[in-house]
Amino acid sequence: MKKFLFGLIMVTSWQTSSAQELYMPRNIKKAYENGTRDVSGAPGKNYWQNKGIYNVEVKVDANTKIVSGKETIVYTNSSPNDLNELAIRFVNNLHKPQSPRSGVVSKDFLSSGLHIKSFIVNGEKYAINSEDWSTFEKVKLNSVLKSKAKAEVKIEWEYPLSVQSGREGQIDPETFYVAYSFPRISVYDDYNGWDMIQHSDRQEFYNDFNDYTFAISAPKNYVVWSTGDFLNPDEVLQAEYLKRYKASLKSDKLMHVATEQEMKSGKVTKQNKWNVWKFKANHITDFCFALSNHYVWDAASVQLKTKRASVQAGYKAGAKDFEHYVDWMRYNLDWFSKKWPGVEYPYNVMTAIQGYADMEYPMMINDSTIPDNFQDARLTADHEIAHTYFPFYMGINETRYAFMDEGWATTLEYLIGIDENGEAAAKDFYKNFRVKKWIKDPSTEEDQPIISMSTQVSGAGYGNNSYVKASLSYLALKDYLGDEIFKKALHHYMDNWNGKHPIPWDYFYSMNAGSGKNLNWFWNNWFYTNNYIDLKVTYVSQLNDLLTVNVDNVGGFAIPFDAILSYEDGTVEKLHFSPALWEKDQKQAVLTIPIKKKVKSVNLDGDLFMDYTPEDNFKNL
Repeated sequence: MKKFLFGLIMVTSWQTSSAQELYMPRNIKKAYENGTRDVSGAPGKNYWQNKGIYNVEVKVDANTKIVSGKETIVYTNSSPNDLNELAIRFVNNLHKPQSPRSGVVSKDFLSSGLHIKSFIVNGEKYAINSEDWSTFEKVKLNSVLKSKAKAEVKIEWEYPLSVQSGREGQIDPETFYVAYSFPRISVYDDYNGWDMIQHSDRQEFYNDFNDYTFAISAPKNYVVWSTGDFLNPDEVLQAEYLKRYKASLKSDKLMHVATEQEMKSGKVTKQNKWNVWKFKANHITDFCFALSNHYVWDAASVQLKTKRASVQAGYKAGAKDFEHYVDWMRYNLDWFSKKWPGVEYPYNVMTAIQGYADMEYPMMINDSTIPDNFQDARLTADHEIAHTYFPFYMGINETRYAFMDEGWATTLEYLIGIDENGEAAAKDFYKNFRVKKWIKDPSTEEDQPIISMSTQVSGAGYGNNSYVKASLSYLALKDYLGDEIFKKALHHYMDNWNGKHPIPWDYFYSMNAGSGKNLNWFWNNWFYTNNYIDLKVTYVSQLNDLLTVNVDNVGGFAIPFDAILSYEDGTVEKLHFSPALWEKDQKQAVLTIPIKKKVKSVNLDGDLFMDYTPEDNFKNL
């Protein structure tokens, strides 16, 4: 039986804790001085963020594979600064041969990129040559955009879908995932000004909360799945399939809106040469869609606390895991809403498309098929849908601070995995897939502080900082605070920053305020150090009814662990120690444990917190 001996075990420390201030880079410190951020964890009294209202008309030519469109952006400069330029971001210029990338790509990945046909600001046409643009470019304004003023930006553009599909592109010759498909105004924020980091295909995204209205022209027989509310199903679907789709919006049961054969037969969509599919979503950080003329279309819905959410899947016939996706996602939305994080799914729809990316987008996921391992397939869906909260419910700067969303998605994937697969299976998957490769790798890049900017770490160091170490920090904090206080603090953070742009210090200070504890010692330990996990038992003795165990924290992380006592009579006792053990001294601790019989051996087991040298966690008496 696991015991929590907070009052029964005396812990002795040999040092006092060091300074508890949190380091801030100079630009972050300036934001706090300016009152846009606050040490309470809430947005400061002077907090602001800019916004665009996007009206986009886009056309996907299934023959030429060209995406073309025109958009009108009404952009509000809420900042206290006049803007002399606009920064335009187009992620898909990553496909241009000359663009910087984090790795090698095939010829099928490459394309000519964005071609801007027209660029107009407040009625004035600009001479734009987009030939040399990468994923980010500045346009100097002829007239300054004043603080608190608006500008109307009109752009006409086109680009080719890459043959190779990853986060976007051609899934097959007649199925396309169309993401990052329109030029957008980059983020202008209170701590960096214009976000000018080029997209390299490793770090992910940072976008404003904008309002989007999309009119998507697709050839007949192509169904479109999209971010946002579907505004005109009556105009694009034939009667039988319109009836099935509408029925799915009220049904708990899986419904086959259209089979592969029905899609191919020309029965599903209106038989116009082009159908215009309309969608709308407000105050979200991105917008994407997919289309196919042969994917199976499944749907159902799930009743949440305040609404019924549509759950849909589009996939190639015969993908055995995707046949379960609608049911999995119904469960998923309900579980995340009620359990962890315990915040209602904020949108009206969630759609999964079978592709190659294992990637999240607002209200959509693009997952590879794993037909021979349903547990892995389901956890992939869990992970990507968990991103609904981080980075979309809160506008995380994934480019700089990937641990603020990937670490949480990894944690939520593990927590829902316990419910889906049992604790033993969930722990086994987490340890083998997440933790083991990191802790067994002693190379320098694995021990960089989590707070390191994600653009400054690479390879496995990037992945382990963003996913593994960050997730372990959240689970360690959950153990330290207990579920009730941890959830209270988490909700305080999420309430503070829903629809806004938090940075790590906003998380740290929100959790401090929400928990009612100064956790700076914990943040310093987990986020600002080169620590890893490595405990060592240096001394064990039993005198009368007291067992003394000296523990060195060689690796340095403030982790929870179990002390497993094996008695001479063959019985075993497991005693749990939370990270509170390390609050005063993160290097050494003495466990003084009351006992009633002779101890044979002591072993320290971190469970998920796997030890670099587990062999020195054990001592015989």
